[in-house]
Amino acid sequence: MGRYKPPRRRGSKYITPEGEKALRDELYQLWKLERPQVTHTVHEAAKNGDRSENGDYIYGKRRLREIDSRVRFLNKRLDELEVVERSPDDTSKIRFGAWVTLETEDGQEHRWRIVGPDEFELKTGKLSMDSPMARSMLGKGLDDEVVVQSPSGEQVYYVVGIEYQ
Repeated sequence: MGRYKPPRRRGSKYITPEGEKALRDELYQLWKLERPQVTHTVHEAAKNGDRSENGDYIYGKRRLREIDSRVRFLNKRLDELEVVERSPDDTSKIRFGAWVTLETEDGQEHRWRIVGPDEFELKTGKLSMDSPMARSMLGKGLDDEVVVQSPSGEQVYYVVGIEYQ
């Protein structure tokens, strides 16, 4: 049996200015700072002779491959991304970049920002626009009901706040 993995569906091409800056910062960190250090380490390790038992050489080469792969991905991705810098004309509806406050039926509030798939981070309340939760929110207005299908069953939320910053 082979190791073939079907290609992943590409995420949406939208990103916030903060998300683009984070990707560009990561690219700079990898290409200008980390890669030269790892290259130097591998170069020095190669001088030591037997490379088959040289941990610095083996792990350095592996790290270089990881860095190069990520740099290629970031360069391609940054070329195709579209930065959304302004709020939509109709700020009464949930669109990309909105901070949305949802309330459950038992009164618990959750606050999410709808962002691109390259910048989502659930710990900080950033939700990918490609996620089922965000897709069910898009286009809704204040006091609308949001129904999300989850593995544990259907969840119902109510939109209690929409903000654009």
